[in-house]
Amino acid sequence: MINAAVRPLIDGAPAVSALGWGMWRYHGDDVAAATARSMAALEAGITLFDTADIYGFGHEHGFGAAEALFGRVLKANPGLRDRIVLATKGGIQPPIPYHQRGNRLVECCEASLRRLNVDCIDLYQVHRPDLLAHPAEVAAALDRLRQQGKIKAAGVSNYTAAQVAALSAHLPFPLLSIQPEFSPLHIDPLFDGVLDQALERGLTVLTWSPLGGGNLLGDAGDERTGRVAAALDAIAIRQGATRAAVAYAWAIAHPARPIPLVGSQTPARIREAADAFTVQMTGAEWYAVLVAARGQPMP
Repeated sequence: MINAAVRPLIDGAPAVSALGWGMWRYHGDDVAAATARSMAALEAGITLFDTADIYGFGHEHGFGAAEALFGRVLKANPGLRDRIVLATKGGIQPPIPYHQRGNRLVECCEASLRRLNVDCIDLYQVHRPDLLAHPAEVAAALDRLRQQGKIKAAGVSNYTAAQVAALSAHLPFPLLSIQPEFSPLHIDPLFDGVLDQALERGLTVLTWSPLGGGNLLGDAGDERTGRVAAALDAIAIRQGATRAAVAYAWAIAHPARPIPLVGSQTPARIREAADAFTVQMTGAEWYAVLVAARGQPMP
C-alpha cells in the first residue's frame, strides 16, 4: 500500500524519497550540530531539505537564522549541496505578516540565496498567500526568478485549491508543489480539494507537521488525539513499529503520494523516520485512523 520508491522531482537535482526533512527550528549557531542533523537525514535516505526565511524569527539571531545556519553547513561541507534537493520559502514579513507585492518576492528569494550561500534554489515556495497581492504579480516574480536561473521550480505553501488555480492561471510554467498541513490529526486536505487538485495537476505534495505538531508522540492530551493514537498504535503493535512511523506511513499511503517533512531536529529521530518505509497497513486500517480523526463513521 505504501509507495516509498525514490522518484525524480526536479531536472538536474537528486531524486527524492517519500520523506523530506524540515529545517524549521533554529538551534543556535552550532555548525557541527546542524551538520549532524543533515547527515542523519541523508542516512535515512532523505534528500529533500525544506526550510524558510522566517525560521529563526523570535530567536536571538532572528529572521533568516535557519537559512544562514544551513548556509554555513553547506560551506563547511562542499559536497553536500549536490546530494540534496534544496527547498525554501518566502513571502512572510513580520509583522505585516504577508508581503509579495511588487518586487518583494524577488528580494526575498535573493536574500535567501545569500544566506544559503548558493546560486540557485531547487524549489522556491510562496510560504503563505498575500491576500493583497494579485496572482499575476506573484506569478511574474516567480517567472522572473526562474528565467534568471535563481530557482529551478516553484511551489506554494498553505494555499487553498482555488488560490493554486488562480496563481496557475497567470504562470507560464506549472507549479511543482503544494505544502499543506496534513497528518492523522489534520485531515482537511482530504476533503477541501487540496489533495484532489494535486492528483489532477500532478503537484508534488509536501506536508508539514505530519505528527500533529508533536501531539502524536506522547500521551494523548485530549479525547480526539487519544482515539487517533490508539488507532495508530493498533497498527504499530502489529507491525512492530513506532507510532510516528505509522503516522508517516498513513500520509504516504494516499495516492497523491505526499512527502511528509520530518520535523525532528534530533539525529536519532530523523534516522528512525525511515522506519515508515517498512510499515504496511490495509485499507481498513487506514480508514480506521481516519474514522478516529473524524470522530464518526465514514458516510
